[in-house]
Amino acid sequence: MKNKILFISLLLFISFCLVVFFKSLNNSNVYIPDTVNKTVKEFKSKNLFSDDEISSEKILVDSDYYILNIWSSWCGPCRKEHPKLMELSKNPSVKLIGINYRDNPKNAKNFIKKFGNPFSFIFVDINGIISIELGAYGVPETIVVNKDRKIIKKFVGYLDDKSFKEINSILK
Repeated sequence: MKNKILFISLLLFISFCLVVFFKSLNNSNVYIPDTVNKTVKEFKSKNLFSDDEISSEKILVDSDYYILNIWSSWCGPCRKEHPKLMELSKNPSVKLIGINYRDNPKNAKNFIKKFGNPFSFIFVDINGIISIELGAYGVPETIVVNKDRKIIKKFVGYLDDKSFKEINSILK
């Protein structure tokens, strides 16, 4: 009798654990900061190619839209999306701004030399603070900003065909 109660208790406990486990598989614990409609605050950083420090206030001027792309030379998905960025750079209504995230400047320059430079300016984000303040938590991330410096769309991960079409529809 004692063994039956112990067996049933153990069976109930294991069943409970399995139910909790399978329920938790359906709940995503990925946190993506909501940055849409927030204003891009001023930040200062060095230019990748000149090492001159410059304010974002001097870069985010004279365009209807800005695309802030957070990238690194060591990032595989960044290489995958780079042709899309090169294509976007041909659109005169948008200004592409690169934010080189936690990268070796020499490697970043070699990346641009090898694959082309779609950016009108590249900020160096050596410690990742600029990216974090923009609501990013990894690379690549792409943020579409309007002329009032309001974030209107954020893309986490590399730009695929669907996100590329969505960006183009925003820019029209």
